[in-house]
Formats: sequence, C-alpha cells, structure tokens
Amino acid sequence: MSRGKSLLISLTAALLAGALVYGVYVLQLKQVQLQETVSVLAPKHFIPAGTLITAEMVERIPVTAGSFRAGMAADASTVIGAEAIVPLGTREPIWLWKVDRFHLLPNASQSTFQIPKDYILSLSNGIRAGDSVEIYLSSGEGDSRKLFDHEIRVASVKSSANVEVDNPKQSNLMSRINSDAEMMYASRTEANGPIDQINLNLTGAEWLEIDRICKTKKAKLVIALTASSIKGEATQ
Repeated sequence: MSRGKSLLISLTAALLAGALVYGVYVLQLKQVQLQETVSVLAPKHFIPAGTLITAEMVERIPVTAGSFRAGMAADASTVIGAEAIVPLGTREPIWLWKVDRFHLLPNASQSTFQIPKDYILSLSNGIRAGDSVEIYLSSGEGDSRKLFDHEIRVASVKSSANVEVDNPKQSNLMSRINSDAEMMYASRTEANGPIDQINLNLTGAEWLEIDRICKTKKAKLVIALTASSIKGEATQ
C-alpha cells in the first residue's frame, strides 16, 4: 500500500471518529436540554367549566423543556381572572385555548339575545351579569316544565334606566374573581335598581325554541338563579 493511500485512510478514519464524537456530543446536549424544566400554570384542584379562575386556584408546576409547547400558560396574567371554557384537571398544564377572559360574550355557537318582557312570567331579582340561570316554561295549556336541560349564561341585566344592575360598592363579577362568596351574596341585596331587561347567551336553536313557544302568549318563561352562580361552578 502506498504512503498516499495510507494517509488517506488515516485521515478518513480520523474524520469518521470526529463525526462520531460530535454526534455523541449533540445527543448528550439534546438529552440535557430535554431534562431542563419550564414552569407552567396548573390547577391545584379540579376546576369545572364556567369557573372564574383566581390566584388561589392555580400553582406552578415544572415540565421538561421537551414537553413544553406553545400555548401552555406560563404567564399568570393570561389565566387569573379568566374563565375555564372546559373542565381543567388537577395539576395538568393549562392550555390557553381552555380559558377565556371575555366570559360575558357568547361563544362561537351563540349570540346574545334580549328576552322580550312579555315572554317572561317571573325573573329572579338576584340575577347578575355572569350568572348561570335555569329556564322553566309555565304553560296555561299544558304541564309546566324545564325548557332546557342545561344552564344558560347571563350576558347582562339592566334597570329601566339602561344601567347594569349591580352592587355599586363591589360588583358581583369582581367578587366572583376574588372568590368572595360573602360579598357576592351581600351584593344581591344591595342592587342599584330592579331588573327591567335581561340578555342571555343562546344558540340560534335555543332562541327559536323560546320564540316559538312564547310568541303565542300561551306560555311564559320563569328564569331562576342557580346555586352554581354563587359557588362559581359549571355553566354552559
């Protein structure tokens, strides 16, 4: 074997060895990076859908850098004060698509409908914006019944002066965000006026059902406040 071929083989072997060493280094570096952790937000306990999230409900948990994905909540300001759109599991990273800060707005399948006064037989005075209500049907020609098998979100309640009915000292929504059940309860006895108008977030099918039943004036709605409005539990 000539001296030139020997040198070429030696050089090739050295290059292959160098490439192998570099490959091992890259793999080890990647493994170290995967083992590094990122802090994300997660519920301390199960959070039902429709709950306004407070600082006391969440905590930071570590996830490996390799498991972290864009859309995981790492900034507390994106979660605190927002509403859980879907149930959130204990110590599971919160994804931003699962929370919504504009909880009084209708979702993608809903619109906000003002319920005509002549459609309503009874309306609970304690109802406030952000509450969940149940709707019952009072019929003069048949049995009264619950109209929908799920709770409905209240977008707003207005007085005859077109002012949002609330406690002027401490709004119901702020009390809910702060998990202050006592203030939420008290605020319903210190409203700035009686309810004259109510707006509900409904699907098109739900509104058409209400309109179909009530426009004949043979049946009217009874809109009742639910316990989950005080407890901050699930709604639609």
